[in-house]
Amino acid sequence: MAELREVWLRGPLPETPDLLQPVAHALLQAREEIQALTAQFPNVRLWERPSGVASPGFHLQHLTGVLDRLYTYARSEALTEAQLAYLAAEGLPNEQSVTDLVEQFNQQVDRALEQLRHTDVQTLTETRGVGRAQLPSTVLGLYVHSAEHTMRHLGQLLVTVRMLEG
Repeated sequence: MAELREVWLRGPLPETPDLLQPVAHALLQAREEIQALTAQFPNVRLWERPSGVASPGFHLQHLTGVLDRLYTYARSEALTEAQLAYLAAEGLPNEQSVTDLVEQFNQQVDRALEQLRHTDVQTLTETRGVGRAQLPSTVLGLYVHSAEHTMRHLGQLLVTVRMLEG
């Protein structure tokens, strides 16, 4: 019965600070929904853009890339050349399968959860710069945005997949 409940209704996650539970719950919920949504999705439709919207492939790449970038900023680190190259390639069709892209997202969620578990809550209000312009945010702001942004793109992915399934 517990697995039928949304993640946030299953109780606290071990070793995750109380203030970061909602972020972790949202990331785990997104992972479960993406796995269910894409389980039977055909690779041949991965890069299709019905009515000009972003492709499922873009959303899967973007979900992974944004989490990586936001958690890098939360650590007060600059993006690497590899991260910038990944950003530039988001949305470009490639030979990866749905399974490959979902697995990359799952691995990124695992890394994000690990970072959340090791976050000192005393740092949550510390300022962090975002992007090349170093726009001001905080550690907590980056984490909350990662959850919100993930759920937003999950919704867009859901609609796009449903459009393609027709």
